This record gives sequence, C-alpha cells and structure tokens, in this order.
Amino acid sequence: MKPQEQGGAQVLNIVLVEPEIPQNTGNIARTCAATRSRLHLVRPLGFDISEKAVRRAGLDYWPMVDLRVYDNLDEVFRRNEVRDLWLVTTKGPRDYTRAEFRDDCWLFFGKETAGLPEEFRLAHEDRCIRIPMREEARSLNLANSVAVLTYEVLRRQGFPG
Repeated sequence: MKPQEQGGAQVLNIVLVEPEIPQNTGNIARTCAATRSRLHLVRPLGFDISEKAVRRAGLDYWPMVDLRVYDNLDEVFRRNEVRDLWLVTTKGPRDYTRAEFRDDCWLFFGKETAGLPEEFRLAHEDRCIRIPMREEARSLNLANSVAVLTYEVLRRQGFPG
C-alpha cells in the first residue's frame, strides 16, 4: 500500500495525545500547515478547537491544517493504517538520530504534563525515541519537540512537496 499522500506529496503524521496547552497546539498546527503534515489530536483536549474559538484566536493558517480528531488512541489505529510509528518521549532508550523514518511515518507526542501513557509506551518500547538534552533539563517545550522531529523526518525524505 502506498504511503498516505496529500496533493501528490507524502504526508508526515503528527499525533498529539491529550494536548493541554492551546498555544502549543496552535504552534504545532502552524508547523503542520507550513510542512503539509497531517495533525491528529487525541481527546481529551485542554482547549476548544471549534470554528468560533479558532477564529477568535486569529489562527489564519488553521484552514491549511489537515486536522483529524479522535476520542482515544484505539480510534487512531482503527481509522488509519499506522505502520511506521515513533513515540517521542524523554523516556526513549535511543535518540532520534538512530531511528529510520519511512515515508508513511507517524510521530506520537504526549501531553505536556505527563507525556505519553505508560501502557502505550511499554507496548511500543522498541519505537520510543528521545531528543538528546542534558539530564537535569526536564524536557523541551512540546511545540519545539514537534518542530525538531518534523523537520528531521522531512530532511531525511528530501523535503517532499
């Protein structure tokens, strides 16, 4: 089966599991719009993404975002063929430079206060990666983490589209 495509270009899938901070998701949505990446949000969300709320927030790029919303992680897997998944977590055993990203890549990121659910991480331990940083730093901002990995995957793919 061919990788999912959008307008002839292969699509990178960014999955935010239970995001809590609207500004982070707004910045991530902007990155997705700029890179033609698909944004998947898994409920519960810590904010409103109704058309009225988005308009009030002045997110003029929002119509350029290919957005999918799910009630839970199981629904993500029921509705999509997720073959090349990577879980980005501070608990990842290896850094992202050692991962081999395929064209139909899915990057999963957890909520700001707790990361990805432990059960999900343990079920995909061999697919957990991290962004290298000093030990005493808790983590990078979620939007920054998504940007780092998004551009790394696209760079390796030759910036399709």
